[in-house]
Amino acid sequence: MISITNLQKSFGKLTVLDDLNFNLNKGGIYAILGPNGSGKTTFLKVLLGMVIPEKGTVLFDNEDISKSTSYRQKLGYLPQIARFPDNITVNEIINMIIDIRQQPAEPKPLISLFGLESFLDKKLGNLSGGTRQKVNIVLTFMFETTVLILDEPTAGLDPVSLIKLKELIAKAKAQGKIILITSHIMSLVEELADEIIFLLEGNIHFKGSLGELKEQTKGKDLEHAIASLLQS
Repeated sequence: MISITNLQKSFGKLTVLDDLNFNLNKGGIYAILGPNGSGKTTFLKVLLGMVIPEKGTVLFDNEDISKSTSYRQKLGYLPQIARFPDNITVNEIINMIIDIRQQPAEPKPLISLFGLESFLDKKLGNLSGGTRQKVNIVLTFMFETTVLILDEPTAGLDPVSLIKLKELIAKAKAQGKIILITSHIMSLVEELADEIIFLLEGNIHFKGSLGELKEQTKGKDLEHAIASLLQS
């Protein structure tokens, strides 16, 4: 469904993605991991159409994303930091995103799931970081998409909301969706991910299951396995 071929991106003299190649052909949860500066965010922004690579191709359902923007209708994106206008309400941001995307949306079940009914008429600037993240989750999951990109999705969430988010992710996986997730919380990755894609200096240093990673590195858990990769 997603095919990356010879992808390269530099900022000045710094090469951030260096001849990146991999395919995601089936639904599941793929954790994109790596230290700061490894190319994770740049790769996600290329996939979203926010960064243009100097070289290589990205195919989405056999469609070159550099030649069309229609594929973005199939993407759901949960950014690490939700940057909303402070002076509009929760209801207004939900309706605004629906108007922009021009797609059927079902926000009400998600509003109920995260208990946001009493916040609908409140301005976003007056909300806590955790509540803003819940709004962000509603905006991401209210559309019918085939790919979800979740960048540090647990930021600011309380334990109950975290459980609800993991249930949404599990439901999306059961529907056959591709879920790309970045997180610094290794226990979350270990719980959810079907496959680890570890980037280092713009290259794939490892791609495979958690079991394969542990076997290769002899790490007792994901944290120790990643540490072993960094030291090799």
